[in-house]
Amino acid sequence: MCGILGLVGQAPANQLLYDGLLLLQHRGQDAAGIGTSSGRSFAVHKGSGLVRDVFRTRNMRALPGCTGIGHVRYPTAGSAVSLEEAQPFYVNAPFGIILAHNGNLTNTDALKQELFQRDRRHINTDSDSEVLLNVLAHELDNQARGVTLDPDTIFQAVAALHGRARGAYACVAEIAGYGLLAFRDPLGIRPLCYGVAEAENGRTEYLVASESVALEGLGFRLVRDLEPGEAIFIDRDGGFHSRTYDKAGPLSTCIFEYVYFARPDSVIDGASVYDVRLRLGEKLAATVEQQLRLEDIDVVIPIPETSRPSAMQLAGRLGLAYREGFIKNRYVGRTFIMPGQAVRQKSVRQKLNAMSIEFKGKNVLLVDDSIVRGTTSREIVQMAREAGANKVFFASAAPPVRFPNVYGIDMPTRSELIAYERDDDAIRDAIGADALVYQSIEAMKQAAWDSGARATRFDASCFDGVYCTGDVTPESLAALEASRKKADEARRAADAAS
Repeated sequence: MCGILGLVGQAPANQLLYDGLLLLQHRGQDAAGIGTSSGRSFAVHKGSGLVRDVFRTRNMRALPGCTGIGHVRYPTAGSAVSLEEAQPFYVNAPFGIILAHNGNLTNTDALKQELFQRDRRHINTDSDSEVLLNVLAHELDNQARGVTLDPDTIFQAVAALHGRARGAYACVAEIAGYGLLAFRDPLGIRPLCYGVAEAENGRTEYLVASESVALEGLGFRLVRDLEPGEAIFIDRDGGFHSRTYDKAGPLSTCIFEYVYFARPDSVIDGASVYDVRLRLGEKLAATVEQQLRLEDIDVVIPIPETSRPSAMQLAGRLGLAYREGFIKNRYVGRTFIMPGQAVRQKSVRQKLNAMSIEFKGKNVLLVDDSIVRGTTSREIVQMAREAGANKVFFASAAPPVRFPNVYGIDMPTRSELIAYERDDDAIRDAIGADALVYQSIEAMKQAAWDSGARATRFDASCFDGVYCTGDVTPESLAALEASRKKADEARRAADAAS
């Protein structure tokens, strides 16, 4: 999962892109990059780490131009230790393109072979984003007539890309001398929206972003989400053009955006993320009431921060006391998206501290947004006991994560998932809780629909094992897991060497 931005402005773009990446920092902490366009020249700066660490004043001064793209990376395909895989990526032919990508392709290896054997293009990294960029570049070359581009030619190239690429992707790209291109995969799995603002000279500025919070935080008015398979192009004169792929749909939004990844103040495909989380709490309350004795629960405590709306709503519905029992250190990143299991384990207690005043002698119901690897949950249950809790019950606002995700979420190895081949009782024992309550898949989906989500269906593959692109096989899952194992080994070797 990554965060992307694309800006067509009337003033220098570097500061707005930087500020926008700060608003999307929750979507990736591994690397950050900005590419700007001035005339027919690109300037790119990228590096490993948080946005605030990657960019210094000298870097910002070296990013001229009023248009550009930005990216924060959370490693999925490829290696988390390689700076070469920070984005944006650049290709010089045809025309010159920089691209930033959120998502994950499911046919990367096949596309690499095609690019080498048929298209005569060389891929220099393990990143599927570089593959996607080269497919786009090749199709632009195929569609172009002469040495100039027009919107129709660009949209034909994107349609050809949709015909070749499989998986989940939302992209922004700058074509040197022509303008900003943005497009969304044919099922709309990964989110992408755009907004407008009026510049001081009265002209319209455009901002494309992974989440609406980036638009609002920078003073842009959200216009809408891109439709599945839709591409938009803003030319150098500020002209807006759009085209939807004729084989697109149905809209299949990734439901994990609502559960965990997106900021609560974002709106994705018609639904407020905050409202979805409130409704998840309402539905979870009904399940808790069925499975636990309410008189045995003294207090409801959220695990900061994503679960707060669900925990508050659950406590209110059940008439239970709600307390903040964990204090979060805001200067430690989100453990779920940290590369490496050892790093995640170590960071849990650095990130959270339990206040014994809220735990001592009490039966507590801990509420979290989800349980993925179980590392965090196990540590937190233990922290609650060490703080004096009498009994520790655990409730998850999402169903058990039992299957790998191949569309851009870092959970591809089945052995890493605590719910894989375990029933609820075994999971309860593994995390050390006295009781465990899960949300149902149906209730989770209904919470999003009740909040106004426009999706015809959801990508809930990590919960139900249904892969909406239709091309995920046991063999491809095994290959993905082997790739992940190789990346983990490289990461451990890099850690040992440092």
